[in-house]
This record gives sequence, structure tokens and C-alpha cells, in this order.
Amino acid sequence: MSGALAEILRDALKPAGCAIASTSGETQQGDSLLALAERVRRALADRHVAPHEPIHISIGNRPSDLGALLGIWQAGAVAVPIHALAAASTIVRVQRISRARFLIDGDKLHVIGNELPPDRALLRDAALVIFTSGSTGDPKGVVIGHRRLAEKLAVLDRLLNIAPNDVVLSPLQLVFIFGLWVSLLTLMKGARLILVPKFTEEAMARGLTEATVLAGVPSMFRTLLTYSQITVPQVAAPKLRAMLTGGEVLAPALAQAMARLAPAVIHDLYGLTETGSCDFHLGPAGQPQGFGTIGRPTDGVRFRIARDGAAVAAGATGELQIRTPFGMLGYLDNPALTEASFDAGYFKTGDLARTTADGAVALIGRAKDIISRGGNKIAPLEIDNLLAEHPEIGAALCAGVADERLGEVIHAVIVPRAGASLDAAALRDWLLARTERFKVPDVFHFRDALPAGASGKADRRAVAQLATQMSNRR
Repeated sequence: MSGALAEILRDALKPAGCAIASTSGETQQGDSLLALAERVRRALADRHVAPHEPIHISIGNRPSDLGALLGIWQAGAVAVPIHALAAASTIVRVQRISRARFLIDGDKLHVIGNELPPDRALLRDAALVIFTSGSTGDPKGVVIGHRRLAEKLAVLDRLLNIAPNDVVLSPLQLVFIFGLWVSLLTLMKGARLILVPKFTEEAMARGLTEATVLAGVPSMFRTLLTYSQITVPQVAAPKLRAMLTGGEVLAPALAQAMARLAPAVIHDLYGLTETGSCDFHLGPAGQPQGFGTIGRPTDGVRFRIARDGAAVAAGATGELQIRTPFGMLGYLDNPALTEASFDAGYFKTGDLARTTADGAVALIGRAKDIISRGGNKIAPLEIDNLLAEHPEIGAALCAGVADERLGEVIHAVIVPRAGASLDAAALRDWLLARTERFKVPDVFHFRDALPAGASGKADRRAVAQLATQMSNRR
């Protein structure tokens, strides 16, 4: 027993000449990865792994990780990706939910638990349990089905046109759905995959000398562009024809800077782990005028923008809700949360959005991120995008911080461009000429990079943490 994704990955690794490379210098041939997968399958069978049993897999963005993943699937088990450098406390919290007995690291099996986990109906067509990084308490285990993700890969195949002669450079970690589908689609199409074990500007610059397709979250592109300005006149990407991005909002200013990196098309993809990823697409046909929106739904996806359980009028702001046949099977061992996450079959994304005059969808911000400053409701994303238009600002990220007088005040982390000379007073004057006074940040923090989470995405929550740290030092 295996499943649809196992068949896709196994068939992708069979052709002669198939190889997965890494910017670390490691290359694994397809036949060696198939052999590794068989060793993992046998090791699990020898331990009498039950059908659909969750198995932790240590992920370091190594070619061998994909062989190990295949072995787990061929054993009829469910893979639970865990970053190789995850904190011990994170692993404990994940195992408390997964109840896994075994961890696979390469072709090595480690015993991490003694009790056979219960037979959960939710895992019977499952390929993966991907744990989201919750801000408090235990993370949520998103159960992804073999068939649903395989069908989503077929949609992405038609949308993105990855070809056998492509070389796809991916710094996206295989613990996240973005990194997983990019790698699976690349191999499915017979293209060459280059994994980046750890995102560094130097590793990316090396990989870009031969890449035709680059995948990454906007924060990665922002860092790469900053490195290009500081270190060399331009990072060499002579063969790059396409850039795939998603996971966070692509600001118009960043999109325009990306377009200057190489004469490549940009595919901006919006989606959540829970909805199967890539629910909206802004492709070349919608650019450049469409920058600032997430485009239109991909095949099979329906959406509504709703408030209080009902769709709002065209152009009005509400919560973006998505209905898709490719979404999660549910949250592991949490049926109440699964049920509460849907409204009339639509998944509640928590993102505020509106439709534009031409029918595209524009994000306004996260409902939970809205800042309440002195009675005014402010979407920090709006301020992020405005700051990104400043000619001396490379990146900006705003958040609300608790304040006794105003309820919340606005803090902004600013990353200046190379050679820029910025000060808070001049920046306030620049903003006052372009927006209302109550939207101007109260405090500016000038840093070399935006705070980022484990996935490499800019982390708005960390802005508030930075503000607290600075306050405690005074």
C-alpha cells in the first residue's frame, strides 16, 4: 500500500539520468534514492508499522529526504515532516499530537515512542501531517491526503508549465507544503531539482547561475535583491525564466524589483496549508497592473468574501473564505477545530480582502493583525506597502504594540537600502504627505533584515517582541 503521491515520486525517480542536487555539493541519483526508499520501507515493516501510522521524518532539505519520504509512503505510513534543527520543545509538542513511535533520518530508523498510536479514520488516505507554527499552545496538525495533493499537482502542472529541461532552484523547506509541491512537481515533470539546505545569499547566488526557475517566499527575494546591491552589481541569473513566490504578501515595489533581477515571469501564488496551497494566482497576464492583488482563483477553487456568515457586496471588505476539493482532510485529533474553521463549506482564512473593479482579489491584512490605535482601525499591510515605495527603504513590516493611552501604537521595522541614510523624523514627514496622521508609525526600528519565522517568511508577531525587548533595555 502506498498512495497517489508515492506513485508520482517513485515514477519520477525511475528514469535514467534522474538526479536531485543540493547547493551543498551533494547529488543523489534517482536509483540510489529508490534504494534508500526500499531500505526505509523494510525498516518500518520490520518494526510492524501499522497502516496509516504517523512517522516523523527529519528534514534538512537534502536529496535523501525525498527518498526517505517515499519509503514512508511505500510502507503505507503517513509522513510527519520535522525540521532537522527543530527545538526539542517543538518536537515534544508535535509528538504529543502525532503519537509517533518512529523517526526516520535518511535511511536510519530511531525509536521515539513505545505505544502504538490509535487507528485514526482521518489518516486513512493521508500522505502528510504538516504542523503549523501556532503562536501559542500546541501547533495544529494539518492532514493532507494523497489524492487531493496529487490532483492539485495536476492543476499546478497546467498553470506553471514546468518543462523537462528546466532547472528548479528551491530554498523552500520540505517541512512546508510550498517546498513539498515545488519539489514533487519538478520531479514529476522530469526537470532538475536543486535544493538549498539553508538559505544564504551565497548559496542562492551559486544556484542561480544555472537555474531556469526560482521558488521562494517574498522575504527570500527581498534578501537576495539586497545582497545583490551590496555585494555585486547584480546577482547572475542568466537562464532564469520564471519566479514562483507565495506564502506572504508580494508588495508591488518588491515585485517590480524582482522583475529587474532577470527577464523572468513572476507567478504569485496565494494559498494555505489547510486549503492545499495555491488557491489564487497572479500570472504574467495580470502584470504589472495586477501587482498588489493575489489575482484570481486557480482551477477548481471557489471563494467568497464574507462578514457575519454572508457574502459582502462587490468591493467591500470582509474575510476571504475558500472552498476547494484539494484542501486538508482535517486537523489531527481536533474535530472541533476542523468544524469551526469552515462556514458553509468555505474555509475561513482569517485574511481580510476585497474584490477589485476587474474581479481580482486584493488582500487588506489579517483580521487578527488589525491595529486599533486610539479608536482607529489600521491594516498594517497598507503601511508596509506604502513604506516599501520609499526610494531608500528595502523592506518594512509594521505591527501593533499595546499602549496604555491609545490601546495600541504602531511600530515599524525598517530595512534601509544599501547606502541609505534614514532618520525617523524625515520618514514621518514623508509619510504625512501620503497618508493620514493616525496611520504613521509611532516608533521606527532600523534593522539589517526583517524578523522572520522558521519558514523564512516575515513574522509580524516578532515586531511586537522586538518592541518589548527594546523597552526592557531602557
